[in-house]
Amino acid sequence: MDELFVITGAGPVGWTVAEQLAGQGKRVRILTRSGSGPEHPLVDRLTADVQDPNRVRDAFSGATAVFHCIHGSSYTADAWRAELPRAEQTVLAAAGEAGAVVVFPESLYSYSEPDRPMTEAGPRTAQGGKRGVRTELLRARDASPTNTASVAAGDFFGPRVRNSHGGERMVLPILAGKKVWVIGSADQPHSFTYVPDLAAAMIHAAQTPSLWNKVWHAPTGPAVTQRQLATAFTEAGGVAAPKLGAIPGWALRAMGIVSKDLRELAETLYQFDRPFVMDSAASQAALGLHPTPLAEAASDTVAWWRTQG
Repeated sequence: MDELFVITGAGPVGWTVAEQLAGQGKRVRILTRSGSGPEHPLVDRLTADVQDPNRVRDAFSGATAVFHCIHGSSYTADAWRAELPRAEQTVLAAAGEAGAVVVFPESLYSYSEPDRPMTEAGPRTAQGGKRGVRTELLRARDASPTNTASVAAGDFFGPRVRNSHGGERMVLPILAGKKVWVIGSADQPHSFTYVPDLAAAMIHAAQTPSLWNKVWHAPTGPAVTQRQLATAFTEAGGVAAPKLGAIPGWALRAMGIVSKDLRELAETLYQFDRPFVMDSAASQAALGLHPTPLAEAASDTVAWWRTQG
């Protein structure tokens, strides 16, 4: 009970990390602008803006580890570049003063050779747009005197994961018996990470100094196609298989001419019109963790969605 774990952000990753830590009997302090987070006797929910150095320094006092789980205010390179580097530097500085390690959930955007299976040893030098922002963030963490650990994951799915390719755009129409639209190809292999597996890896990394100052991969099952992921949700929900439609790259790019949101989405088409595969074998061995089987993960995901009405 002497250990204190601080979490910034109460999205699907931050919330799940908080739940898992509290379930292990750990004291948790979660920082959000709204004061949200899991209701639990061991979870202290604070209202704070991570751009405020004084507030962050006070909130990190006594922390053993910090899990920095906030994202940009919008899914754009401009928002990421304006918000994320400054927030990370504030968090790193305050955590360093507190003597705490900072653990980051990370994406695969920075990998510069995504056409081959991505491993922890692969090059992370992608440039431009949102990919370049992620590369710069990783470099800044390497340059910081504060201990860090970055745990990279594929596209999320699982409880509380809403705005993702395996979230509301797929699960909700499946449960409603409607057509499912995916981008790129429905039949190219793609790595999807179950958020509770990512949270477990982040917690283990925080408590294992030998894993610090490195990039790890969250335990992630074999790559599946978007069609296969939809089928897993269909079987978990006990519903009829939906019709599946794919929006080709040329159409998404054309729509992006008049829609900034679709233009930003089109930037990641390379992940969906060809194989986009992450290998987590080395990290699984180092962490002593394994991915949740897809059928079990899909079942838990569908069960959570059904509680949402």
